[in-house]
Order: sequence, then structure tokens, then C-alpha cells
Amino acid sequence: MSKAQVIEEVSAKNVRRHVEKIVKNIPHRAAGSPNGRRMAEYSRDALLEVGLIEVKIHELPAIVSFPEHAELRMLSPTETAIQANTLGHSLKTMPEGLTGELVYVGSGTHEDYEGKDVRGKIVLTELSYSPARHEKQRIAGQMGAVGAVMMNWGLPENEAVPFGSVKPVWGNPTPDNLNTEMATLPCIGIARVAGLRLKDLCEKGLVRVWFRTHVENGWRPVQITIGELPATNSPEAGDFIMVGGHQDSWPGEAATDNAAGNACMIELARVFKKHEDKLRRGLLFGFWTAHETGTMAGSAWYADHAWDKLRDHACAYLQIDQPSCTGTTIWHTTSNAELKAFHQAEEKQLLPGREISWKRVAKSGDASFIGLGIPMFQGEGAFTEMELKATALATRGWWHHSIECTIDKLDWEYMQPHMRVYAAYLWELCTAAVLPFTYAPVAAQVVKRLQELESAVPSLGLDQLLIRARDLGKAAEKLDLATAKVRDGFTAGKGSEDAAHLLNGAMKRISRLLVPLMSSAIGKYGHDPYGYTPQTTMIPALYDVARLAKLQEGEERWMLETKSIRDRNRVADALAEAISIIEDALARVG
Repeated sequence: MSKAQVIEEVSAKNVRRHVEKIVKNIPHRAAGSPNGRRMAEYSRDALLEVGLIEVKIHELPAIVSFPEHAELRMLSPTETAIQANTLGHSLKTMPEGLTGELVYVGSGTHEDYEGKDVRGKIVLTELSYSPARHEKQRIAGQMGAVGAVMMNWGLPENEAVPFGSVKPVWGNPTPDNLNTEMATLPCIGIARVAGLRLKDLCEKGLVRVWFRTHVENGWRPVQITIGELPATNSPEAGDFIMVGGHQDSWPGEAATDNAAGNACMIELARVFKKHEDKLRRGLLFGFWTAHETGTMAGSAWYADHAWDKLRDHACAYLQIDQPSCTGTTIWHTTSNAELKAFHQAEEKQLLPGREISWKRVAKSGDASFIGLGIPMFQGEGAFTEMELKATALATRGWWHHSIECTIDKLDWEYMQPHMRVYAAYLWELCTAAVLPFTYAPVAAQVVKRLQELESAVPSLGLDQLLIRARDLGKAAEKLDLATAKVRDGFTAGKGSEDAAHLLNGAMKRISRLLVPLMSSAIGKYGHDPYGYTPQTTMIPALYDVARLAKLQEGEERWMLETKSIRDRNRVADALAEAISIIEDALARVG
């Protein structure tokens, strides 16, 4: 059985059949609701129907939100009622509502607040994911705002009123972050057309608004569905590739987000089940929940509870969330750098003539496995830069998180190329004798980041870190050559299983060290708040170095320097251990 044959077997028609059933029979698949349970049961039954045997629904407690409409009135300069939705995990206003001056703060980053005093005021922000809603809310609270109004993206005339969540805590809260990372403000969403009118008025003079939220927040039982397809004839027993996407949704059909992704996963399970005897690595399908109103509670719970299995045997994670949205023309992938050469080779072969773009993966979506060190990637159709600029960065379409997310927002012609690429990704990952990872690009990213920071604070010893990062680069180049040589041996029909097993084990251990280093500020055993600003940079633990360099001698600087040197040491240890693993593997493989 060749990759080409498997690619031809996947069917967008089957994907459509599942999407049509889901959106018709199970709309508004909210985590903690009867429809949330019904969707978990649908995923389970669909996997059983295509032949998977190891399929289970896990029920877990999660703190979720059931937001409803919101009431919003502009009080001055004129009085006008504006349609609005309460955002998930918003605080409830008092029965009399909340009144205040409205201040426009752009995307709601820290920089957007410079020169603006929002203490005791209500902020108006863009909805763009720069940063995510959760981080906008967190920053607004830090700046002293008492409420937030978030206008939708899209073209200026977009009248869709958005849903969304603003809970920064990733997954369920703990005693350590319950009081520091949960939402602190009442927040509402409004249409772009209404938001732009308010923005224009804010720029001309004083604007006062009143709003009232309606929401129920609390703990509910929620369900995730896990289906496993083991590689029964594998020399590396137990190893697998994880495929995941959330199955909960906002009101309405939620066709793109994420009925389509769930349907793609079911179709991939069908095809790969037929060829399970050819797999070197198995597949684990995770249909997560509490993604929308629990901020990744389902996938975070699974990461915590399946830790040993994932740590020892998960090789990579493909996330499928909102594939083939209508109007998308290019192919965009976010990934950890060790995966880039592998997945782009598949994309270029199967998508000839189509523009392909790439970005380093950040911890978003159900990226709950970053701390574990599992390299992840997500690829799908995307809008052009010109289109994004015209729609206020509407990366997921103007209909995203609104009642307009209907089945007509899926491009069924483009869905077949999506399925072919996904099948190619998984066939290569599941059958390659040697994992198709390269680590020289990873080291290059580390070197580049440390070059940017090296001279900022000499007392941190970042110059020594840079030397170590360059040593990692040299070692990684040798490892990449060694893996290519062993891989070529299998292509020629004389591969060494011992060498393959050794190198695959080394690559998993290296990723366990470097993936959390490059994508998490808190480290391996916790989760940063969703959309956390430091995650926009390589090595988030060193994000505060730039701020430290600007501080004068005194208590604030001394405390931050203490933290920064410890974070520097964490980076040093990870780099040293990665080098040691590579050197040991190279010495043993010969």
C-alpha cells in the first residue's frame, strides 16, 4: 500500500455527510449541555462505525460558561441601543448595569494603552487575535478598566455579533491561579459596524455607555471522546501520532468551527483503519471539549491524566480546527520548526501552484501538549495578507464565532485537497522508519533569539547561553545528517532497526526539552494564560529581559533580575541536556 493510494481514498463527500448530520441534528454543542454530550456520543459512534475498537468517552468536571445576550446603550453624545452578546466567563454586572466613559484602545495590547488612562473606564477593543480576547481582558483589568466592549472583525459593514470567551486560565483553575488568572471584568461583543461608529465617536470626543451582562459560570460535567488505532505490527510498540480538534461550539450550526474538523478526523480514522497493518506508529484521535467556554479544559485534562502515555509514546500532534473555509486560497501551516521541512514537502507536492505560508506555532487552540514537549502543527486554507488587512485580521472569516457560521461557509472543492494533505501528513508520520524531524532549524531559532537579547543585561550571562545554543546548532546538524543517512538506508532496503529505534527515541526526548522551552513561559508542568503576550516571542521565559534592561537600580529591578536569572538557568539546562542526548545518540548509532 503506497502513500498515493491512501491519499486517493480519503473523501470530502464523506466529510460533508458528517458535517450535514452534525449541524442539522446537534447545533450549539456547548460543553456541559445535553448537546455537548450528544456530540461526544456522535464522535464515539462514528469511530466505532469505521472500525475502531478502542473508543471511550471520558467525563470530567470543568468550569464552563453559558453566556446570553447583553444589553448595551450609548448614553452620550446621543442615546442609542446596540445589539450585543455577553462573552463567556464575563463577570455579571450588578442588576443596575455598568456605566462609564468609553475609551478606544486598538487591539488591546500593552502598547495600545500608552498615553491613555482607562482607570474606572470601559475599553473598546478590536476582536483580532493580536492578542486573543482572553489576553485583552487580562490586560484591560491590569490597566484599571472596569469593563470591556470588543468589536467584531470583518469588513466595515459586518453586522455579525460575536460570541467568544475571555477566561485567561488555561483549562481548569488551580488554587495557585484561581485568584490571578480568572476573568476580572464584565465583557461584551458587538458587531463591527457598531464598533466602528463608537470608535469614530471616541476619537471625536467623550462617549459614555451603559451595559448589562447575562451569564452563568460554573462547574459542569463535560465529555471528550478518545479513539485509538494502535500499530499492532510495530517495532516501536505503543508509539502514536495524535490528531485532535474540539467538538464543542457556540450557538448555531458552527459548521466551520468545528464540525468540519471533527468530520475530517472521522474520515481519516476510516481510511487508516483499513491499512492498520502497515502502520509503524498508531493514531490517537482526540475530540476535545470545553475549548470555547472552558478555555481548553478538555485537552488540558487529557494532557494531565494521560501524561505518562503521552510523554513516552506521542511523537507529534496534528490539530484540525476550521479546515477549508470559503474564500481561503493559500495554504498556511503553523508548526514547531522541527516539523517544517517534513510538512512543507507534502504541501508542495500535493498543492502545486498554490501559495504556501508558515509561522512558528504559538500556544493557541488546543495546544495543551506544549508543556509535555510534543511537537505540533496545524494546516489549512487561509486568506491572503491583503484580505486580512481589509477585514481587520479576520483570519477565520467574518462569520467566525457568530450565528452566521453556517455550512455555506465551507469550500467543498478545497476540502478534498485538505483531506489529501492530512492523509499525506499522517501516512508519513505513521510509516516512516525514522521520524521526519530536523533540529538544525530549531537551534537556529534559539540562536537568533539569543542574539537579540545577548547584550541587553550582561549580568544574566546570556552570552554563555548563546555559545551553548551555537553548540546545539552544530550537534543538531550532525543529528540531521545521521537521521537522513539511516532514512536513506531504509529507502535502499537495508535499513537498521536498531539505529532507527535509537534515533526516534532521541528525537522524542529532544522535543520534550525544546518544545516547552520555545513556547511556554511557565514551563513544563503548568499552562500560561491563554494568548499570553510572552508566547508571541521565542523562548517566552526570557520575555522580560527587554523590560529588565530599561529598569533603574531598585527593588523592581532586583526582583525581576532574580526571576530572569532563574529563567536563564532553565534555558541553559535544556540546551545542555539536548546536546547531551544528541551526542549520546550519535556515539551509539555510529
